Amino acid sequence: GRLEAVTQQMGYHPQYLDSFLKTQHYLLHMDGPLPFDCRHYIAIMAAARHQCRYLVNLHVLQFLRAGGDPQWLRGLDFIPPKLRNLNEINKILAHRPWLITKQHIEKLLKISEWSWSLAELVHAVVLLAHCHALASFVFGCGCEQDEGPAGRGSLKPLSPGSQCFCEATAGNGCSQELLRISRKRSLDSCMELDSLRERVQRIHVETEGREETRLLQQDREEGEGQGGEGGSERSVGLSPPTDTNGEATGATNLACYMQDPDFGYQDFARRDEDQTQVFRVQDYSWEDHGFSLVNRLYSDIGHLLDEKFRMVDGLQSSAMAKRQGCEPSVFKRGIWNYIHCMFGIRYDDYDYAEVNQLLERVLKVYIKTVTCYPEKTNSEMFDRFWKQFKHSEKVHVNLLILEARMQAELLYALQAITQYMI
Repeated sequence: GRLEAVTQQMGYHPQYLDSFLKTQHYLLHMDGPLPFDCRHYIAIMAAARHQCRYLVNLHVLQFLRAGGDPQWLRGLDFIPPKLRNLNEINKILAHRPWLITKQHIEKLLKISEWSWSLAELVHAVVLLAHCHALASFVFGCGCEQDEGPAGRGSLKPLSPGSQCFCEATAGNGCSQELLRISRKRSLDSCMELDSLRERVQRIHVETEGREETRLLQQDREEGEGQGGEGGSERSVGLSPPTDTNGEATGATNLACYMQDPDFGYQDFARRDEDQTQVFRVQDYSWEDHGFSLVNRLYSDIGHLLDEKFRMVDGLQSSAMAKRQGCEPSVFKRGIWNYIHCMFGIRYDDYDYAEVNQLLERVLKVYIKTVTCYPEKTNSEMFDRFWKQFKHSEKVHVNLLILEARMQAELLYALQAITQYMI
């Protein structure tokens, strides 16, 4: 249940890691509108859209630890209609957030037995955006491939400690002292979760014989369906839990957590002109609109998100910028605005010709892949993109992708909620 690979990569930038862990802890473990088991199931749904087994495995364990119904892990057909109704907005946010309208919001909030409250929906939307963006970071930095003996050997992260994200309370965050916390304390704090993992693995071993053929067939089909890339994304670090009939659930077949699996990213520039309008930040921005709305409906999360956005913007990037002959702020803004541009978000005061001048083609291809279809990121891309980057600088780029993508999803969702409220 530990985000070890993620925190090790983010550990190159400890101030950001502190902010990230506080936000994640608040979303998943502190008081809020949503029940704890539902939070982890929403995270499973979000991670499954990008076939991110690393995150699905982690949240399957957390879901069970929070007292979640194991039957839900059989797929969307076995969860309450209220939760299943979130599937449409999950799908759109993950791949084409510009399609979200106030009608989607109204459908979820309408008066019925399964209606959502505004506060619940805002909590869910922030969770979805958080997990979609985190999936980009997981694939972009190779965390998905790092698990197990076959993990990528070229990644040599720092070792800030096996920080369990459930330890990072809003009070102590993840300071330098916390980064140096001993492995023993981290393991002790997650002893219950490790015990659960052992039980899950033991159940799987007992049913392994009759499941082997079927699981191999599933892996083969998934590999074919993903253009042959599925082999590197097979079950990571956890054998799936089983139901009473011995059928595997959890992360073995992520399709059970999705509907319309063929729905994916589509270039915004190729959309039908009458389908949607360019999102102009001058009309709806995080600072002037999104922050106040999300903070009002889900207390304090706006401050945590805002701190995280500011933290990534404040990270040092002088070496990267110097190679391009520009100021650090210019280089970072080029990456940020390029990511937002792919989601149809435009800044009237920015000259987009700068993007082609600042970002080499290989870097642009990498950024687009990790942002829009991270599951297609292969194990070589991290090593190949901009060879003159240091490892910490590559992680920095991935943090910019994470935060820019998350803010883009939030802007579209919060604007739709605002339009509904008006």
